[in-house]
Amino acid sequence: MADKNENQLNIELAEDVAEGTYSNLAIITHSNTEFVLDFIRVMPGIPKAKVKSRIILTPEHAKRLLHALDDNIAKYESANGKIDAHDEPPFPMNFGGPTAQA
Repeated sequence: MADKNENQLNIELAEDVAEGTYSNLAIITHSNTEFVLDFIRVMPGIPKAKVKSRIILTPEHAKRLLHALDDNIAKYESANGKIDAHDEPPFPMNFGGPTAQA
């Protein structure tokens, strides 16, 4: 008889990781072998932003993430209403400085 816990994965969440990292911008790039997700925190009035976290996924895992996010967003919207995804970022990308001119 197979043990019920045979296929369970024990996941440990370290205290510093459990605190999370706030990000309000994500940049996604890919090659033929991997997807790279860079999570960035952009602050209005500050012209420089740093990548706070980088996650590298195989294409298969990137697709699984896409489906998991889609499923979770559908559940969230079912309970809380439609998420208003603006077409433009919620902050000016020029950070209040002069705009470029040609």
